[in-house]
Amino acid sequence: MILEKLHTKHEDTVQYFLADGTLLNERIGKEILIQYTGNIFCRKCSKSTNKSFGEGFCYPCFLAAPEASPCILHPELCEAHLGKGRDLAYEEKNHNQPHYVYLAATDLVKVGVTRATQMPTRWMDQGAREAIILAETPNRYLAGVMEVALKEMYSDKTNWQNMLRNIQEHSIDLVEEKWGLLDQLPEDIGQYFTEDETLYSFTYPVLAYPEKVASLTLDKEPRISGRLTGIRGQYLYIDHYLVLNIRRHTGYEVEWK
Repeated sequence: MILEKLHTKHEDTVQYFLADGTLLNERIGKEILIQYTGNIFCRKCSKSTNKSFGEGFCYPCFLAAPEASPCILHPELCEAHLGKGRDLAYEEKNHNQPHYVYLAATDLVKVGVTRATQMPTRWMDQGAREAIILAETPNRYLAGVMEVALKEMYSDKTNWQNMLRNIQEHSIDLVEEKWGLLDQLPEDIGQYFTEDETLYSFTYPVLAYPEKVASLTLDKEPRISGRLTGIRGQYLYIDHYLVLNIRRHTGYEVEWK
């Protein structure tokens, strides 16, 4: 099996699937074995590579593929609306499209950007407890500009350790946070503010949250075995406190039992 990010389905408890369609929720509480073969295949060209760059690319594709463009991590750098990019057809389809700026609660409130069609997948991938749409923009660039403006007040990164330990600020009210920003946004981007107060909530299949976590990687631990005790974001919990980021290992070939 070639690993790729876990697929999700938003239900009362988030459902997680492997690339082959296996429902991982049914394996929770049971022993699993993940054996890395030593092979890595580029997610773009499928060629073998000695090292993965940018979550699954060989180095040439990391430099050239539109899926690895700098604006993936920094949407304010996007030039799709100007007709520029590594692949104009890709940019038009994926970046010159409506995007959401959102607030999400993991441990604290973070700000983020996602394509409208990626909601609510983006929030489940991040392990968010709750999320709310702040604004809708016509393209990725404008969403990125708004995100940058909000970084002075909110982080754009998830504290993965706190998220996996389920450490959170219970007093967070995302609706209140959202409306508190209305008068603080610059006029040129404030026009995209949406009055939608829909609050999206997520419950993850975790038997019990650990007090501490230790991260595993297949490069250092090619054979990982133990009891699958939960899933949150893109992480598997093994024996409660050991965690493996599946998305970080995109392209890795494994035997999964």
